[in-house]
Amino acid sequence: MVVAPPVRRIRWAAATRIVASRYPPIDLYERVSADPAVWEALIAAEQLTNPRLRDAAGEISLVRADDRVSGPGASYVMAPFTHLNPKGSRFADARCGAYYAAEGLKTAIAETAYHFARFAADSRDGPRYEDMRVLVGRIDAVLHDLDHWDDPARERALDPEDYTFSQAFAVGLREGGSAGLHYPSIRCAGGRCVAVFRPASVGIPVQTKHLQYHWDGTAVRRYFDFEDGAWVELRSG
Repeated sequence: MVVAPPVRRIRWAAATRIVASRYPPIDLYERVSADPAVWEALIAAEQLTNPRLRDAAGEISLVRADDRVSGPGASYVMAPFTHLNPKGSRFADARCGAYYAAEGLKTAIAETAYHFARFAADSRDGPRYEDMRVLVGRIDAVLHDLDHWDDPARERALDPEDYTFSQAFAVGLREGGSAGLHYPSIRCAGGRCVAVFRPASVGIPVQTKHLQYHWDGTAVRRYFDFEDGAWVELRSG
């Protein structure tokens, strides 16, 4: 029997999330009504004049009305829950989303560079570049804490490659009312990450800078920081 991890209040003033720049903000979530219960009707009405809106807005029904957020920057929070990864992720399967963020920029880069490289390899991409945007916001939520979880299942939940157990484990926590997970980074020694299960538990972030990842055909070994105007080499661990 797997014993659930203890809960802990996680408060970060600058939780960092990195997303591909080719996914622009979803205008609808920036200006939608403050009453989240009527969003489906508003989206349906706008679709009459904008047939592409459904692809842009995603599947809003996946997010409960009382978990929705709106206003400037809200699309950065809503998008992971309305545009699902068919393969899932570490703590979300193909039926649900999660908002991933790291405690600092170094950890966020290490995590996202790894996953971008995995995506590029699966797609059999040749060498290419990908522009990324850095989002920084607040996290203040009571989360299940894998850092202080004394259970043999912890190793399986943090497996570097196989997400079979971690997805099922997270679904169970989510169905039990969990707001999400706090866990050690797998890609950056000493780093910390969160996977939040509800948009309402996330502070709306702001964009801070742009990066560019270089996929050399086998790995992402460097990135360009547009703010500093320089390439930075990535080091494992």
